[in-house]
Amino acid sequence: MVFYLGISSREIAAGKICRQWEMKMTTKKKLEKLSPGKPTRKGNQMRLEGLVASLRKNRTGLKDKIRRKSDELAIKDGELMKRTRKQLRSQLLISNKALESSDDGIFIIDAQKSGFPVIFANQSFLKMTGYGKMDILGKSYLSVYEDAVHPRNMEEITRILRRGKSFHGEMLNFQKNGKTYLNLLRIAPVLEADGLVTHYIGIQTDVTLIRKRELKIIEQREELLHVTRVGKLAEFVSSLAHEISQPLTAILSYAQAAQRMLKGKNPELHEILQYIINDDQRAAAVIHRLRALLKKNSPELKSVDINALAHDTIVLIDTDATVKHCQLKLELEDNLPRVLGDRIQLQQVLLNLVSNSFDAMEDNHAPREITIITSLNDANTVMVAVKDTGCGIPPNNLPKLFTHFFTSKPDGLGMGLSISRSIIETHGGRLDASNNPDRGATFYFTLPVLSRIPG
Repeated sequence: MVFYLGISSREIAAGKICRQWEMKMTTKKKLEKLSPGKPTRKGNQMRLEGLVASLRKNRTGLKDKIRRKSDELAIKDGELMKRTRKQLRSQLLISNKALESSDDGIFIIDAQKSGFPVIFANQSFLKMTGYGKMDILGKSYLSVYEDAVHPRNMEEITRILRRGKSFHGEMLNFQKNGKTYLNLLRIAPVLEADGLVTHYIGIQTDVTLIRKRELKIIEQREELLHVTRVGKLAEFVSSLAHEISQPLTAILSYAQAAQRMLKGKNPELHEILQYIINDDQRAAAVIHRLRALLKKNSPELKSVDINALAHDTIVLIDTDATVKHCQLKLELEDNLPRVLGDRIQLQQVLLNLVSNSFDAMEDNHAPREITIITSLNDANTVMVAVKDTGCGIPPNNLPKLFTHFFTSKPDGLGMGLSISRSIIETHGGRLDASNNPDRGATFYFTLPVLSRIPG
C-alpha cells in the first residue's frame, strides 16, 4: 500500500470520481437551464436544431427586408434622378430660349482650343453681323472678327483673350455685306474653381440708333441755342434798320438838294447825284422789306420782269465781284412772261445765292465765273438759275442744305438758304440745288407766270 502525504490512492481515486460527478451535474444543470423540462440528450439536440432553424429563418427575413428596402431606395433614387434630369432639361431649355430671345448678340468661345473657336451664337448675333451659323460655328473668332473691326481694336481683343481678361468697348463694325454699325462689345472669361479659363462669353449690342438719337438731341440743343442767338440778332437787326433809315433819309435829302442847286450847270455831277439817290432809295426799300420780313408781314406782290431784276442785281454786286476777282455773266431768255412777286424779296434771294457762289469760289484757283440764267421752264413757270465754278456741294450736305441753321461756313448762321426757300415757296415756286457735271454747283428756283397765278 502506497501513501501520498498521508492520503491513500483509494482516497485520491474517490476524489477524482467526485469531481467528475460535480462537473457532470454542472453541465446537466446548464442544459436544463437551456432546455428546462427536457433533460435528455435527444431533446437537447432537437432544441439546438430548432434554435439554428429559427436563426436561419430570421436571417432570411432580414435579408428579404434589406432587399426590399434596397429596392425601395433604388426606385426612389431613380425617381429622384429622373426629376433632377427633367429639371436640368427644363432649366437648359429656359436658358437656351433666353439666350435666343435676347436682343443682344450673344456668343460663346472655347478658350481651350487654339484660335478660340465659336461654339454658340444666338439669332441676334447672326442678324447683327449678317453671318450664318455655318460661317460662325467652329470657326476661329479672331479670324471671323478681323474683317469686322479696325485692326487696332482687333489687336486689343486678341491680346485680352490670350491673357484671360475681360474686354469692354464701343467700336465701328462691319457686317458681312460691308454695312457699318456701332457695336458695344463685352467679353468676359468663364472660370473653373481652380481659376482656369475654359470659355469666353461675349455680348454685343447695336447702339447705332442710340447714338443717332443722342446726336439728334445734341443737334436740337444746338439749334435751340442758335434760335436764341438768331432771335436776339433779329431784334438787333430790326433796331439797326430803324437807325440806318434816318441817315439814309438825310443822304436822300442832301442829294436831292444838291441836284436842285446844280440843275442845268453840271450834267455829269447831276447824273452822279441821281445814282446816289437811286441807290439810297433802293437801300431804304431793302431795309423796309427786311423789317417787314422780321415782322412776318405778307409780301407786296406786283408784276415783275425777271430779266430786269437780274440786271439790277448785277449792278448791286458788280463791285463785290471785281474785288473777289469773279466774272459775272447773264444768259437771259428773251420775251419771258412776267411773274407776280415782291421785287425786293426776290432780289434778296438772288443776292443770297450769288453771295454763296462767291464763298464757294473763295479758294478756287481756276477761273471764277458766276452766271445768272433765266428761261421758260414750262408753260406755267419761269426758271432762274445761279451757276458757279466753285467747289460744289458735298453729297452728304445736299439733303439738309435748306434746313434751318445748317451751314458749312465757320461764321455762318445757317439762315440764308432757309429764308430764301421760304420766300420762293411763298411765291408759289420751288428752290433747289445740284452739282454741275464738271465743276461747281447750280442753285435754281421756279416762279409761276403772272397769267397762271390763281387770283
